[in-house]
Amino acid sequence: MCDKMELTDNADKLHTTEAGVVRIRKNTGITDADIVEYCRKLVLRPDCGIYRKGKNWYCESKGIRLTINARSFTVITAHTMKNQD
Repeated sequence: MCDKMELTDNADKLHTTEAGVVRIRKNTGITDADIVEYCRKLVLRPDCGIYRKGKNWYCESKGIRLTINARSFTVITAHTMKNQD
């Protein structure tokens, strides 16, 4: 299964490292106490664009792009997306 349901069905497995938390906060300015829960909610949003490229999932919603390892479900990083108007 290589569609977005593979990721959404396993959203409870999302996790990150301490360095990942620091990187995500630095790159996005997210101040939520629980970064993993924030990412989980973002992945599960109906408007979240999810696609897989190689070994990673990419999830885009609310101006944020998450990079998630497809095998381990580790949130590697997040970045704000520039407006493409």
